[in-house]
Amino acid sequence: MKAIVLNRKLAEGIESVDISLPVLPSDEVRIEVKSASLNHRDEWCRQGKYANLKDGIILGSDASGIVVEVGQDVDPKWIGKEVIINPASDWGANPDVQSKEFKIMGMPEHGTLAEFVQVKSNRLHSKPDHLDWDEAAALPLGGVTAYRALFQQGNIQAKDQVLVTGFGGGVAQFGVQFALSLGAKVFVSSSNDDKIQKALELGCSGGFNYTNEKWTEKAMSECGGFDLIMDSAMGDTLNNLIKVTKPAGRIVFYGATRGNSTGFESRRVFWNQVKLIGSTMGNDSDFENMLNFVKENKIVPLIDRVFDFEGAVQAFDRMKEGKQMGKIVIKIS
Repeated sequence: MKAIVLNRKLAEGIESVDISLPVLPSDEVRIEVKSASLNHRDEWCRQGKYANLKDGIILGSDASGIVVEVGQDVDPKWIGKEVIINPASDWGANPDVQSKEFKIMGMPEHGTLAEFVQVKSNRLHSKPDHLDWDEAAALPLGGVTAYRALFQQGNIQAKDQVLVTGFGGGVAQFGVQFALSLGAKVFVSSSNDDKIQKALELGCSGGFNYTNEKWTEKAMSECGGFDLIMDSAMGDTLNNLIKVTKPAGRIVFYGATRGNSTGFESRRVFWNQVKLIGSTMGNDSDFENMLNFVKENKIVPLIDRVFDFEGAVQAFDRMKEGKQMGKIVIKIS
């Protein structure tokens, strides 16, 4: 089968290769992949900025497809089913934090950017009927990360004023759609005015261009601050987020693309009873709850661009540029 693997010896960092399908274990299923979507971790792997990298590993964590074969211990009713995959496994017994064995498809084990993928049957979920192949492939990793950040860690309420930073990326777009569906008053930040306009079209109440040094003053003037902030940048942006957090508010961060903060306004945090909360991808319950929420509210992922298999390098380059508005999808078959 054809697959896209990591190869750091090449200038592109990835290559298309032919790989033989392994024997199907008794507790796994084989899926013919229809579409797969990219996440930032795929590009970070290409750049050598991810842990436990191994050349020759098939990249990709998200996919939609059809079950074409099952192992001898798997219910044959799965054959022919349209599915998506929960790309995380081995969370562990504690629902509050992942175990040391926790892993995500696509590194250090094979992922979804291939004609076929094999996973344990307990990673399967039926594809939401209201989503097409591309939309369904865009959902898993970004969807569950946003869901856990807002609902499990952020304890979002319908009465909350919510700020989702970096709107345009996969997790952020789900954060916006989930919060709006719950009934919260949602705002976004971005360095791109077109992305802010898109958020307003979705139903957001306002947006702030964080390249404007006075964006925090504008935010406080317009809405008086936020009960909940969902962020993946941190770094030196942290103090600005603290400034616009209401007393007893929560800042949930699921990444640190800008690294660690070089300054930290601890006095403002403790005096205002602000909560700083870390978050990651979710556990199996988070995934099931996210999927049910998406189905009930008919949420449709925003798709930035769809590439064919031969355009994989261009798709990764698009991710690297950071200009996408929604998910980048690669159509496999």
